[in-house]
Amino acid sequence: MGDVISSHLDEGKREIITARTGEVMGEFSRLYGQQYAVALFNQVRFDIEGGGAPQPQLLHRKVPLANKSIFSGALFQYLEENKKWRNRFLFVPDSYNIHYYENKTSHDRGLHPKGTINCAGYKVLTSMEQYMELLDNSLPGVKAKAGSSPFLKCATQFPLILWHPYAHHYYFCVASEKEQLKWHAVFQDCVRHTNDGLSEESKVQTPAFTDTVRLYRQAKGQYGTWDMMCGLPAQILANLVMEFLLPELRDLICPRLKGKLPDRQRSWMLISDAVYSLVQQQCQGQYEAVVQSCEEGRPLLETSIRTDMDQIITSKEHVTNKIRAVVLPKAEKLLKVSIEPYITSILDALMEPTSRGFSEVRDVFFRELVDMGKNMLNDGSKEKVGEHMDKISMLAFHPVKMQSCYEKVEQLSLEGLQQRFDVSSPSVFVQRAQILMREQMDDAVYTFEQILHQNLEGQGNDGFCKTIQRCQDRVIKKFDYDSSTVRKRFFREALLQIFIPYMLKQLAPSCASELPRFQELIFEDFSKFILVENIFEEVVLHSVMKDIMMAVKEAAVQRRHNLYRDSIVLTNSDPNLHLLEDKPSIDWAEEYGAQEEAEGQEKEEEGAEQESGDGAAAQRRRRMKQVVSMIQPEDSPELPNESCLEVPGVDGIPEEEEEEEEHEEEKAEASPPTESPDHETKNETSLKADILETPPALTNGSVLREVEMPEVKTQASPEPQEVDETESSSQDAENASAIQSAIQEIDNAVQEADIEQVTVEVDASPSDQESPAPSEEVSAAPAQQGVLSTPTGPRPELSPVQEEQENTAEVTEHTLDSPPPSHDESGFQSSTSEVLEEEEEVPPSVEASPSPEVLQPQEEPPRAGASGGTVSPEDGAAVHHSDSETGEQHSAKSGPI
Repeated sequence: MGDVISSHLDEGKREIITARTGEVMGEFSRLYGQQYAVALFNQVRFDIEGGGAPQPQLLHRKVPLANKSIFSGALFQYLEENKKWRNRFLFVPDSYNIHYYENKTSHDRGLHPKGTINCAGYKVLTSMEQYMELLDNSLPGVKAKAGSSPFLKCATQFPLILWHPYAHHYYFCVASEKEQLKWHAVFQDCVRHTNDGLSEESKVQTPAFTDTVRLYRQAKGQYGTWDMMCGLPAQILANLVMEFLLPELRDLICPRLKGKLPDRQRSWMLISDAVYSLVQQQCQGQYEAVVQSCEEGRPLLETSIRTDMDQIITSKEHVTNKIRAVVLPKAEKLLKVSIEPYITSILDALMEPTSRGFSEVRDVFFRELVDMGKNMLNDGSKEKVGEHMDKISMLAFHPVKMQSCYEKVEQLSLEGLQQRFDVSSPSVFVQRAQILMREQMDDAVYTFEQILHQNLEGQGNDGFCKTIQRCQDRVIKKFDYDSSTVRKRFFREALLQIFIPYMLKQLAPSCASELPRFQELIFEDFSKFILVENIFEEVVLHSVMKDIMMAVKEAAVQRRHNLYRDSIVLTNSDPNLHLLEDKPSIDWAEEYGAQEEAEGQEKEEEGAEQESGDGAAAQRRRRMKQVVSMIQPEDSPELPNESCLEVPGVDGIPEEEEEEEEHEEEKAEASPPTESPDHETKNETSLKADILETPPALTNGSVLREVEMPEVKTQASPEPQEVDETESSSQDAENASAIQSAIQEIDNAVQEADIEQVTVEVDASPSDQESPAPSEEVSAAPAQQGVLSTPTGPRPELSPVQEEQENTAEVTEHTLDSPPPSHDESGFQSSTSEVLEEEEEVPPSVEASPSPEVLQPQEEPPRAGASGGTVSPEDGAAVHHSDSETGEQHSAKSGPI
């Protein structure tokens, strides 16, 4: 790359570049000095006499993007040095200059960006075909063969290319079409904003600069609109130099380029970018010197103007009358033949798309307020108002939401009229209309903010919807009036930009030779402020202005496109409203506490950044609220490493425990009521593996936690051993023996199988209603019955056999078909313990010996009842347990916990 530039831009070529730049800047400096004095005179005269323009109804925000950033995200960028695609993090601040970093971490740490793109003069392309067509035109006489491959291949099917006729080209691509549309909207907004680089606040320098550039191009025979009148003054001057320098360099360098066509195209792009950078650097220095010289002489000029204002005005009117007598007959003849027949048709072509765009602005603004009002019906709090207004406040600078408005104006077409009136393209008018639309949207939003904030002061949490509705209606009326005023002014300016250059070009040959003699009529002291070239243009302008005003007025009288008549003036509708314009912008999030969580997160990040040493700069970047946040498009793959797509919210991701619960429920519903012994053996084997792999704390935790307890709360109660058991004196001895053996078996069974499987086995037994198996020995005293099932009235006395059957049915029902019973604070024995005791005499053929790891739990969790709550024995309740190794039975009195 460096070899190409150094070999073709040798010392001789650089001298040519410097000489041509010096010639252009020398002539520009002379014209700028003259136009600066004229612009200063016009400004001072306007300040003294004032203007008759209608007063706008909407408030204007002075610093709309304070502490705001437009967008940040990641996408692929093509690097020409290694011819590879790399992921880059892009950040767009309020200046709309694009900064790209190696990754997001580099930006967060405050490192310098790898590069900055000023988008003035660029075009945003979304296909390689568009780019190759423009690239082929860069080398006249050299055309690519049909089917020839370009010098780069896009990594995806969705490219984004920034093309400039002179400067460096930038190649990006994204993963989906939706993402491409959003990035395209952001890039277009960057181009639109940076193209409008001349400040309208500068009432002297900006008119002087634009008139100087126009007069210079007219002296070179270039009339009409100019697409490259975009960017900062230094960029515009560089475009002015390149307009005449580039053809000369192309003729000198292109024949010497070697290689295939793609290689020659790449070499020429590198050379053009190097030349443009060199020219822009030289123009910047010389322009600053000219402006500084004029500003130093401004106090003396302004003193002379204010001293001799009346004489200057009188002398100018005298010369104007002399020039009008010569020029006006020729201008009226030209106007009647070549201008008047086309005024109506051109005005219609301008009004239709422009009015649709402004109407879409109104609709977008209205929809945002309606959505906010609907949301306030559900949550009518000031915090919610602050949350919505924090988003609406930057609506005008949201390129994605405003894209539908901008697209309406992009349909503007002057087909058939461009060549006749020397209009290169309608892009000049499209961008101007889009800028006015954005300003109107921001004025409407800012006015609504101030009115709403004023109405909310001292108001409670009631009546928000009515307050929003009243403020909305007031702002919409003001918007309609200001929209009509702005559009009518835009139509007049656009028609003048189309007709005046054409008329000047037609009248110049016959009138230019007569103008110098009028210079003798001007006093030498006033010659700095009165120029015959400017008076000639003013005469031509006034000759066509009458017809343009009449055409726009007629459209307003017919109420076409919702234009208001000039006689409709909204005066003093809100006399105190403009007092709110001096107030600072409202920080809705801070004032109404809509971002408490964000502030807490900022504090955490702030502490981390202070530890890393990047505190101050990173904190300022973090406080910059971002206007645009990208939403992940559906069915779009993510870029590796990073993407401009946000991660989906965690609320939509199912929790692991919830998935396991659903899986267990589906498994229980799908399991049949009866199972074969072979199936039971397989289930026992799989359950042992699950116990080894699954941690103890699961969401069906009440059963599993009860299983893991080596202690079982029991009471010394009679245990039925046979179906035909009678009341005898040997019952106590049999109960003690049964309890001891049951507890011994529980300690072993805990490590082997799940409770649900054991319960299914009990339910599947064919003799569970007639003759209970030994594995069904359950501690079922009447007192425990009352705990497991809480009756509302007195129970009738039942036989022991009926009690046993009823208890067994309740245990099976609670375990299989219904959720666990509610927790009783009086203390109870868990139904899990009863089920575990049913497992005490499972045949050895079904059981498998547990592994040593299972027999030695690491930690004893708290006991859980059937409802999942912790079970604590009551005062005086006897707790029996046995040592699993010695088989010795222990009894203890548990006190209050």
